[in-house]
Amino acid sequence: MKKLILILLGISLVLGGVIFVIYKNNESNSEEVVDIFKDNEKDEDKKEDSNDNKDNSKVVVDIKGMVANPGIYEVDSTSRVNDVIVLAGGLIEGADTSLINLAKIVEDEMTIIIYSNSEVLEKYKEEICVCKKCDIVNDACINNDDNNGLVNINSAGLEELQKIEGIGESKAKAIIEYREKNGYFQDIEDIKKVTGIGESLFEKIKIYITI
Repeated sequence: MKKLILILLGISLVLGGVIFVIYKNNESNSEEVVDIFKDNEKDEDKKEDSNDNKDNSKVVVDIKGMVANPGIYEVDSTSRVNDVIVLAGGLIEGADTSLINLAKIVEDEMTIIIYSNSEVLEKYKEEICVCKKCDIVNDACINNDDNNGLVNINSAGLEELQKIEGIGESKAKAIIEYREKNGYFQDIEDIKKVTGIGESLFEKIKIYITI
């Protein structure tokens, strides 16, 4: 009888020990799961804070020229040139944005110059600098450096036009005169409307020009 009681007592102790171990393991695993979720929540919070900081960062830009209120403005780093123009009161009569990249994202210490129609026209006569060869660099200008060496017949000056094979001084002057009277070329084939440039010459130069 005593042996039976001892055996039952031993079994009870063993079962109790097993149950205790299982309980402790489950408790430990639960704590680990909770800790993992906490860590993930912290990481997500950090990411959100980081994104908020990026979205809310500010830059300072200087806008000059044909806008209602030229000056220095602090704007969001995600703003575009057009947003700064609006902030500066908008364009005034006679403004010409044909050479300005209105969709360009602003940068800190950026200079934006909005030219007048007359300034853009004078550029073709090489009497005033617009976008290139200026003491003040206009960071908002359209970048024409990606034309693979092609000559832009809407903006090229006298010397640059003469770099086109088959275009001498007289034809270069004729191109500039045509632009001044009729405005920009809408297609490279429009250059055939210039006096002295026919179909045969166009076929020779079309691989060297762009608009």
